[in-house]
Amino acid sequence: MALVILPGLNNLIEDISEEKKLPPNIVEVALREALLKGYEKYRKTFYIGVNQDPFDEEYFSNFDVGLDLDEEGYRILSSKIIVEEVESEDHQISLVEVKQVADDAQIGDTVVLDVTPEKEDFGRMAASTTKQVLAQKLRDQQRKMIQEEFADLEDPVLTARVIRFERQSVIMGVSSGIGRPEVEAELPKRDQLPNDNYRANATFKVFLKEVSEIARKGPQLFVSRANAGLVVYLFENEVPEIQEGTVKIVAVSREANPPSRAVGPRTKVAVDSVEEEVDPVGACIGARGARIQQVVNELRGEKIDVIKWSSNPIQYILNSLSPAKVDQVRLVDPAGQHAHVLVPPDQLSLAIGREGQNVRLAARLTGWKIDVKNSHEYDQEAEDAAVSELIIQREDEENLQREAELRLEAEQAERAAEDARLRELYPLPEDEEEYGEEQYEGEEFTDNALETVQDNEISAKAVSYTHLTLPTKRIV
Repeated sequence: MALVILPGLNNLIEDISEEKKLPPNIVEVALREALLKGYEKYRKTFYIGVNQDPFDEEYFSNFDVGLDLDEEGYRILSSKIIVEEVESEDHQISLVEVKQVADDAQIGDTVVLDVTPEKEDFGRMAASTTKQVLAQKLRDQQRKMIQEEFADLEDPVLTARVIRFERQSVIMGVSSGIGRPEVEAELPKRDQLPNDNYRANATFKVFLKEVSEIARKGPQLFVSRANAGLVVYLFENEVPEIQEGTVKIVAVSREANPPSRAVGPRTKVAVDSVEEEVDPVGACIGARGARIQQVVNELRGEKIDVIKWSSNPIQYILNSLSPAKVDQVRLVDPAGQHAHVLVPPDQLSLAIGREGQNVRLAARLTGWKIDVKNSHEYDQEAEDAAVSELIIQREDEENLQREAELRLEAEQAERAAEDARLRELYPLPEDEEEYGEEQYEGEEFTDNALETVQDNEISAKAVSYTHLTLPTKRIV
C-alpha cells in the first residue's frame, strides 16, 4: 500500500490551529483519530446487510494512523502478533509469511503492517465520517483546554469584550491572562445589568460564574455582571486597606435585577476592621467618596450602601437599614432570627424602601427576618402574642422534621441489619472469596498443602511470562 497524499496537509493543520486556538500537535492527534474512525467506517461498509458483524468496541484497538507531514499524507497501520496459525487476519500474521521478510522473527513477536486502502476505495461514507469525527474531536479538545485554563483561575473577574448578540444573551471575548487567546463566554439575560449599554467592542468587568463540563453548542464559559463577587472584587481593587487585610468585607447583599423596572439595582456591603483606629466604612468610601465612586461607575450607577458589621445583632440590624433612622430593634424570636424594627412615621418608607428593596436587602445581609413597624402605632402585647403563635408553629415544624429524621435513621439501620442477615444466609461471591482467604490464612501447612502452594506459584510464574513485552518489528 502507498502513502495516501493529502495536498496542503500542513496548511490545513496550521489553519485549524489558528482558527480553533489549539496547538498544532493537538490538531494532529484529532486528525489521526478522525482518519482512524473513517477507516473503521470503510471496513464496516463491507458488512452492511450481513447478520454477523465481527466488529466490537475493541476490534480496531491495534490500528493506528501515521501522518507524514513531510510528504503530506497518511498511512493506516496495524500491529499484528506472529502466530503459527492465523485465526484473525486483522490481529495476527503467520510466522511463515513474516519469515519471508525477517528471518529472526519468532512466534509472539509484534509487527506493524501498512494496511492503507486506496484513496479511491475509501468511500464517500468513510470520508464523511472522518469530517464529522474531526469536527467533534476539535470541539472536545477546545472544551478540555478551556476547562483546564479557566477552572482554577485565582482571579474570577475578567475583562470582557462584546463580540455579538444571540437571542437575549451577549457573547463576549475573555482571556485568562496577558498574551492568551480570547475565548467566547456567554452573558445570559439574567446576569446583565439594566443600566449597561452592550454595544460591539465595548469592554466590561465580568465575574466568571461557571465553566461548563458538558458538551454543548456555544460557549463553555458563563459570566455575570450581577454576581456579588464582582462587587467584592471592585472594592478590593479600589481600597488598599482591604488588600492589606486591615479592612475586611464580611457580607454582601445585592439585587442587580429588581423585580420591577421602577426600582434600580442596589447593593449593601457590611465591612469590619481588625484595628480599632481604622474606620472601615470611611476607608471604603474614600475622600469625598472617590473610592466608592469608582465602583459605582463600573456598575453603571448602581446604588451601594456600605455599613459597619457588628457582632451584636441589634446593632447590625440597625446599621443594615441605613440610611433610615431607627428608634428600636426588638429580637422577638432570637432562636428563629426574627426581629421587629420600630421607626418613626416619617422614616417608615425610607426603612422599607421602594417596593420593599431596602428591608429585603437588609434581611439578606443580616440573615434575620425583619418586620418594619411604625413606632407610634406599635402594640407590643398584640405583637408578642402573634409572635408566640409563630414560635409554637415553628417549634412544631422542627419537631416533625426531627421525628421524620429519626424514623429515617431507624429504617436505614433496620434495612442494614436485614441486609447483613441475608448476606449470612446467602453469601455473595465476593463474600465467599473473603471467607476463603481468611480460612486459608488460618490453616496449618501440611506437606500436601505446601506442594499445592508451590504448584500454584509455578503456574503464576508461567502466566506472568506469557505477558512479557516482546520486541516490536516494523514492516512497511
